[in-house]
Amino acid sequence: MQWKPKRHSQLSLHSQIVDWITSLIQQGEWTIGMKLPPQRKLAEMLDVNRSTIIQVLDELKADGLLETKRGGGTFVANNSWNVLLNKSQPNWQKHIQTSIHKPNYHTIQLINEYEQDASMIRLGTGELSPELLPTNLLEESLQSMSLNARDIGYSEPKGSKRLRLVLRDCLRKQGIHTSPESILIVSGALQALQLISVGLLEQQSIIFQEHPSYLNSVHPFQSAGMQMVSVQSNERLEETLKALKGKRQSLFYTVPTLHNPTGKIMSVDERHRLLDICSTLQIPIIEDNVYQELLFEESVPSLKSFDQSGQVLYLGSVSKTLSPGLRIGWVVAPEPVINRLADIKMQTDYGSSAFSQEIVALWLETGLYDQHLGQLRQQLQQRSSFVEGILEKDFNEVATWEKPKGGFYIWLRFNDPIVNKALFLKLIKQKVLINPGYIYDPNDMYHIRLSYAYASLAELQEGLAILLSSIKLH
Repeated sequence: MQWKPKRHSQLSLHSQIVDWITSLIQQGEWTIGMKLPPQRKLAEMLDVNRSTIIQVLDELKADGLLETKRGGGTFVANNSWNVLLNKSQPNWQKHIQTSIHKPNYHTIQLINEYEQDASMIRLGTGELSPELLPTNLLEESLQSMSLNARDIGYSEPKGSKRLRLVLRDCLRKQGIHTSPESILIVSGALQALQLISVGLLEQQSIIFQEHPSYLNSVHPFQSAGMQMVSVQSNERLEETLKALKGKRQSLFYTVPTLHNPTGKIMSVDERHRLLDICSTLQIPIIEDNVYQELLFEESVPSLKSFDQSGQVLYLGSVSKTLSPGLRIGWVVAPEPVINRLADIKMQTDYGSSAFSQEIVALWLETGLYDQHLGQLRQQLQQRSSFVEGILEKDFNEVATWEKPKGGFYIWLRFNDPIVNKALFLKLIKQKVLINPGYIYDPNDMYHIRLSYAYASLAELQEGLAILLSSIKLH
């Protein structure tokens, strides 16, 4: 035997011998079933201690390349070729399972998959129907736009200055007084949550959320190592937050206007109380206000409009009002916070779409956006009345609900705990897709988030009939 391990190599003697034996098997020099020399003989041949050979053989046995036969010595294993084949390929499953970002619930993965199937009736989708999108007006506005080279290049770290100036003026009308330097353009409100999770918090921080919560259906904070805590907004809220917070960093996430998934609206008194409690406990608030402009009746003031100390991080977006495909949202926060989030955003995507920012700025400047909003609210209200009519006629004996005050959803509660994975899968087989309550609260088997914003009126009628029939047979 000519080969011997090199004593001055960067690799240990152990590693060199493991690689050598593996290569002999891989090249077919040591064939399946071949008996290896005894341990003492191998040690002498390779000029190493017998203990080194024992460690090498143990490792190769553990890897499945070698095997020991009782009383007969050590042999090249029968399965060694399959082992080597697997070792020659990346173990992607291990990479996936040990990665930082948590997988979504299987139900949500199925929802995301089946939403791409045009034959499905989507009763839970949180986006506007194609027939509600202002496609023709958007096309006309594109033709009227004039762009220069800077408009379609990378924008500033905080986003288009033009769009931030327009947003400053729009926000002022809502009672939110800020400057362009305290506004960050993001690719939708979900990206804002992701930036906040990695840019403003340490691991094991606590994210307080209302119960139930949209945050349970996505994992921007969980994957960053945060602890999610659901709380009820009752008389003991301050005591609860104080006890759970301890000395850890924390944030309070809320959707005070047209809450997702329940559709509830926090009263002005409740908003003041939450702001006062969180200010006292030094808990910043994330106000997710993406549904604010879809109220059917008169609007309510945002939490941010009451904020005098930079307590509230405000999120807005056009994904629910103009087009989710534009991927344009914004964060309003104290300037140091915006600077931090902008730095992280530049490290991840180098800015939101320049084209989309120009389109949104144009629509806000020219009044096209307000005109569209007025029509959209009317259409959504008509759809909600249509669905309510079906519910009142067919679902009165099996479920309860509150009249929607805007947005997309009716939080439909069944009298019995029947909303489980089996019902979800049963409906998929009948080409109906629902958002069950358990994706917003794992223990909720009573609710579904019923959306009247996406499916056509005919599909809504058909889908609800299939739902009712399935429930009665369930």
